[in-house]
Amino acid sequence: MPNFDIEFLFKKPVIGIDEVGRGPLAGPVISCACLFLDYAIDKNILSYFNDSKKLSIKNRKITFQIIQKLKTENKIKYALGLATVDEIDSLNILEATKISMIRAIKKLEYNKGSLIIDGKIDLGLENFSSTSIIKGDSKSISIAAASIIAKIHRDRLMQILSYKFPMYNWQQNVGYGTKKHIEQINKNGITNYHRKSFEPIKSLIHKLKYIC
Repeated sequence: MPNFDIEFLFKKPVIGIDEVGRGPLAGPVISCACLFLDYAIDKNILSYFNDSKKLSIKNRKITFQIIQKLKTENKIKYALGLATVDEIDSLNILEATKISMIRAIKKLEYNKGSLIIDGKIDLGLENFSSTSIIKGDSKSISIAAASIIAKIHRDRLMQILSYKFPMYNWQQNVGYGTKKHIEQINKNGITNYHRKSFEPIKSLIHKLKYIC
């Protein structure tokens, strides 16, 4: 289970960063930059935190409510950054992910600090030390919180978009390439929210129609 052991290794502010949405066929990539202003938090509360992918929808929502309460108590601060489908297609998903992370960090309005980032990513930001941590969302509370926040917000966005494009079932697959999603792409075509640089869309683009 994640804890603050990694955070204690670095000089404050320690900002945990994670993203959601690198793999889907549709929708943006969203990153969250999150830091705890107080590490003296009840262990029972912290026990709810984990990699967002390992949490059920119910537990993810409960943990997000805990995060919101900690935010009102000035114990946590976070910001979101987004990279659009156009940026993903023009730059590639890795570079777009970096952009979304940098945007999230800048929204926090810190001029220096320590970045701990899930995965293998170096943002190269001046005045910030940067440490990549494999499976960081399972080790660091700050990164786990960032993953949960980003996941909640991206899922909500895809659910909103699904009202306009119900045939793709985004309210359930949140843009990932499920069998039903791909079947509907072949049947109905693609939208502006689909990633044209991702397979199988990339190979089919010449015969797919645009809905919107």
